[in-house]
Amino acid sequence: MLLTIYVFSTVNKIVGYARVSTGGQTTDTQVASLKEAGCEVVFEENISSRKKEKDRPQLQAALAMLRNGDELVLSKLDRLGRSQVEVVNRLHELQAQRINVRTLDGLVNTSALGKFAPVLIALLSGLAEVERSLIQERTRESVQYRRETGGNLGGRPKTSDKKEKLVLRLREEGDSLRTIRDQTGLAVATIRKIIDRNKVAA
Repeated sequence: MLLTIYVFSTVNKIVGYARVSTGGQTTDTQVASLKEAGCEVVFEENISSRKKEKDRPQLQAALAMLRNGDELVLSKLDRLGRSQVEVVNRLHELQAQRINVRTLDGLVNTSALGKFAPVLIALLSGLAEVERSLIQERTRESVQYRRETGGNLGGRPKTSDKKEKLVLRLREEGDSLRTIRDQTGLAVATIRKIIDRNKVAA
């Protein structure tokens, strides 16, 4: 039995990971695309994007299966973490383990990049740092403005929790700010604040 489990092969494994974050969604489309892209095994789960990596059992199972030279395939890079910083850190770790990463949207393919893969990851790292700095700066400016004008330091927009959750879900699904505005009736500035505040909390 052990011989049938530990079969040595010259062909590296291609492992897929699919995730959705709401009960109304399914991973069917992602799984079908991953299998079509050559994935031998696809791990899938329906779990909140705000969950830490260690609390995502199927992602952990996928990562545990990967070895030197294997490839992890995702529909989009954001399936890999809660924020750009978290995603980039994971990319660094996989690159150090010589595990390739490919996204079906064409954004990343470290195997095709070869020796330039570290350059891409370094670029993404810089963008992640810029994103984090901008969020922190906007938060500080917002707090300072409310202090100067006597506003509420809590900073919560005049909208319901239900509508905020809808904004975050639509954004996670890839909708633009204008599309979210049309569906929720909220101002783009309010939508941006909700998204930024959620990133800071994450």
